[in-house]
Amino acid sequence: MLTAKEIMTKAVRSVPLGTSIEALAGLFEETRYNALPVVDDAGKLVGIVSQNDLIERDKPLHIPTVVSIFDWVIYLESEQKFKDDVKRMAARTVDEIYVADPVTCSPETPVSEVAALMSEKKAHMVPVLDGDKLIGVVARLDIIRSMGN
Repeated sequence: MLTAKEIMTKAVRSVPLGTSIEALAGLFEETRYNALPVVDDAGKLVGIVSQNDLIERDKPLHIPTVVSIFDWVIYLESEQKFKDDVKRMAARTVDEIYVADPVTCSPETPVSEVAALMSEKKAHMVPVLDGDKLIGVVARLDIIRSMGN
């Protein structure tokens, strides 16, 4: 049974939290990756940023329906979601758009479990951690390549 360490990409490209949106877009174009690990100043994995996270910045803003009664404003939809959407659209750096607490695996995780995680969590890639050290990533293409072996 194949494991994550046997199919993972070991030469990991990552982005620091403070990376500008423009630099991130350039990195996606240069590498042709769909997603990248996001690391803090100490190099510790803190999340994932994907091409979809960039694309969502350009989607139309949906203004929530509200009802005004006397001096109160009642949101008929999630006020927090609206605030999050506005924040994303105005984002200037990776730390404003990345997804925190990504799904991860260990080097010994069977490839079938990694594939299940990707499918269930709609993940573009799964970082491989040895303890809390990022040692590789398993992307969709890595799993597809393993099917030919």
